[in-house]
Parts: sequence; C-alpha cells; structure tokens
Amino acid sequence: MKKNIGATPIFLLIFLSLIWGTSFILIKQGLKVFAPDEVGALRVTAAMIFLMPLALPRLKDLKAGDGWKLFLSGLMGIFFPAFLFASAQTRLDSSVAGILNTLSPLWTMILGALFFQQRFKNYAIVGIILSFGGAVLLALSRSGGSINGINLYAFLIVGACLLYGANLNWVKFKIPALSSITIASVSVLFIGPLAAIYLFGFTDFVNKLQMAPGAWQAFGFICLLAFMGTALANLVFNKLVKMTTPLYASTVTYIMPIVAVMWGVVDGEVLTLWHLAGMMLIISGVYLANKK
Repeated sequence: MKKNIGATPIFLLIFLSLIWGTSFILIKQGLKVFAPDEVGALRVTAAMIFLMPLALPRLKDLKAGDGWKLFLSGLMGIFFPAFLFASAQTRLDSSVAGILNTLSPLWTMILGALFFQQRFKNYAIVGIILSFGGAVLLALSRSGGSINGINLYAFLIVGACLLYGANLNWVKFKIPALSSITIASVSVLFIGPLAAIYLFGFTDFVNKLQMAPGAWQAFGFICLLAFMGTALANLVFNKLVKMTTPLYASTVTYIMPIVAVMWGVVDGEVLTLWHLAGMMLIISGVYLANKK
C-alpha cells in the first residue's frame, strides 16, 4: 500500500540532509590529528554516551530476539560505516565522499528486491546502470591509492552505502514493532562497547589527545559529529523510516551532496568537471530508481 508523504517527512528529510551533509567535513577535521580507525571508534563511543540516557530505560521493552537484531542493525548502520567513511576520506575529498553517498538508495532498492520481496520498476535498471557509471567516474577522479588510476578508497564508501541499504530494509521489515527511538538508541548502546574497547585498548588515541597539537579541537569536531551525525541523525532517520518507506528515507542522499560540496568548497577543495559529471550520473540514476 502506498503512503502519502506529508509535510513532516519532507521536513525530516531536509533536516537530515543538512546534518549528514555536514558530517563529511567534520570527519575531515578529525582526520587532521587522529587516524581513521580512531575517528570511527571515537564517533561510535561518543554516540553511545549521548544516547545512553534514552537507551537504558528501553532495555526492559525488548522481547526475545530483539537484542541480536538491534546489534546487527547497529553494526550495519553505524559501526562499520563509521570506520569505512573515515578511512575513505584519507584519500578522498569530503565533497566527493558526500557525492558517492548517493548510492545508498540504489543499494536499498537492490537489496529490498533480492531479500525483502520489493519489486523493481522497468526503468530502475537504467538508474542502477547510470549510478554505477557515476560511481566509477568518481573512483577514477583521483590518483591516490590507485591501481591503473582507480581510487580504491571510493569503494569503501560504496561498501558503506551497501550496509546502509541493508540496514534500512532490516529496520523496516525485521524490527517493525520497536519504536524509532528504541532502535536508534539501543543499537548504539549494544555496539558502543566494541568501539570503546578498540579505541582505548588498541589505538594511540589517549596519547594523541594529550600531546598532539590541535588534538582537542579535532576531538571536539568528532564529538559534534557523533552527536549530530550519529546520535541525533539516527533518531530522526529511524523515525523517517517508520513513517515512510526505506527507499523514501534513503533519498536523504539527494540533498546531502549539495551540502557536502558547499562545505568542501568553503574548505578549499577543488571540484573538476569529472566530479560534476559523476555526481549528475549518480543523482540521475537515483532519481530513475525512485521514479513513481
């Protein structure tokens, strides 16, 4: 049954786009001092702390089988993408990372069709081909970490988008009975200890925070990223998934590239015609995939 999209989902979509579009520049600022695994682990750990007051009272509402589903949701939607995006941005501009993130709706559609009985439309295949071509074009746009000119770091974001698409369908169809607040807060609570153990036990984070120039400023940027881009954004995002459909919620990536590109340009990043062409191919493909 089709849902009528009212004003509230549209507002939430724009709000999310602004928050997540800003996330890429915040990751970039954190990477000026900390290693990518430290940025990812700190982001998840801080998000757990922010959401703990919401998560703890909701543990009593969980039923048998909810725990592992929320843990898996946290891994797919938060934990692994946090590390993948931070690693990718060591060799990709934040604006390009934001553009590549528009592949999330396509993965949402593909995985929904393969595993959750969601149906393709005829022109959706054309959209998949266009967006894949745009991703390849962006992957060829930088030489760092390259094999024959292909920037392998771009595919880390492609992998993160796949996980986002999987989590969207998982939340909508496998944990429909739980509230959006429970899903967002408890899933982070379950994965947060893994990130904290890794951060304090296996990285040089504490030493850098004490000794490295600019460390506290970078720490502040990552905490802001954790609060806005992970804790708050996931609360809003899961609410949007509950109100609409996984595919509609994933189209937050329509507006995100614009925000990410604006921040990138402000920070001195240079976009070429190849970047713009790749961006247009991806967005055109996503539009076709979502076309009614």
